[in-house]
Amino acid sequence: MQTLIELYDDRPLENVLATQMFLPKRTVFLCTREVLSSRFKQQAIRRYLAGKGCTGEITFVQADMYSAGDVERALEEVIGSYGECVMDITGGTDAALFACGAINARRGTPAFTYSRKANCFYSIHEAPFGAQMPCGLKLSVEDCFIMAGGAVKQGRVDNAVLYKYLGFFKPFFDLFLRYKREWTSIVNYMQRASAPVNGEISCEVDAPYSVKGDRGMVQCNEQALEALRRMGFLKQLSIESGRRVRFRFRDLQVRAWLRDIGSVLETYVYKTCLDAKVFDDVATSVVVDWEGDLKQSNVTNELDVMTTRGVVPFFISCKTGEIKTEAINELAVLRDRFGSGVARAAIVSASKCQHITRHRANELDISVIDIEDLKRGHLEERLKALAR
Repeated sequence: MQTLIELYDDRPLENVLATQMFLPKRTVFLCTREVLSSRFKQQAIRRYLAGKGCTGEITFVQADMYSAGDVERALEEVIGSYGECVMDITGGTDAALFACGAINARRGTPAFTYSRKANCFYSIHEAPFGAQMPCGLKLSVEDCFIMAGGAVKQGRVDNAVLYKYLGFFKPFFDLFLRYKREWTSIVNYMQRASAPVNGEISCEVDAPYSVKGDRGMVQCNEQALEALRRMGFLKQLSIESGRRVRFRFRDLQVRAWLRDIGSVLETYVYKTCLDAKVFDDVATSVVVDWEGDLKQSNVTNELDVMTTRGVVPFFISCKTGEIKTEAINELAVLRDRFGSGVARAAIVSASKCQHITRHRANELDISVIDIEDLKRGHLEERLKALAR
């Protein structure tokens, strides 16, 4: 393919999919004045495509996308300059599509489209390469943010080392269910007992049996610590009942998990996504930089778990406590900003979801998986259903 003409769209996926799929020598984007003057939006496309090995030229041409006549003028200009062109009419405004139809009728310029529902390309006119061609591309979690102008920063967990802990995540979650009512106190004790000394973080703990917590004194839960020792998260556990507690965290990563209330659910959901074997990429603690240049002052959000299947991203929020409306709204904003109109979202809670909260989630097309699903072992089944 010599020249691919793209109608710039607010959904990032529709801007880059055809170029990544067909590798034209040149991609020309018809876009508004705002996009033409936005270095950020143009760089987002260039950065993503360059990272995918697309070496063709990328050009932006201005047109009033709500004026069929102006879009037609721009199309004539592009076709006149580059000759052999193909139009991707997946995105764009109704006026732009009308103009593409006029050009097609007058010049016979080939045109094709992409169906999100079928995940397949279709020839609209004289584009046999796109005749019912399935899209076999598989996006990574990071791809979804880069194509939208964002970036992924290192979160609380190094995903590259998680394979070493996979065998722990189910027993860790089972332990959480056993001590669910006391879990906040257990974690609070861990936080206070293992607080850094003079700024130095250590896996060694030598602490009083009772420590000052967020709401008064918190005692060591002997049974829970013993269970963590049997599981392999704690070593060298020694408890002088009522006096002192000594132990060693398995390593710094385990220390971080046992000092964070939500990690037990996040790691369990992460492993279950892997076990489901329907996702192409799975990551936890995904910190999203909205501006993409990783500056300290940028807006960031953290996603507990994110997966992809083909070109579809899945945004998953995990809550050990009650689901708040704010959490649902935040998840919807992230999905809509970085999901290219194809993403799906779910919120997993270790509590019973209230009717009014579930209603709000339904309004925003967010699936709810609560404690009843978790207790019955239905998490994997629900995640698979989300991916269908």
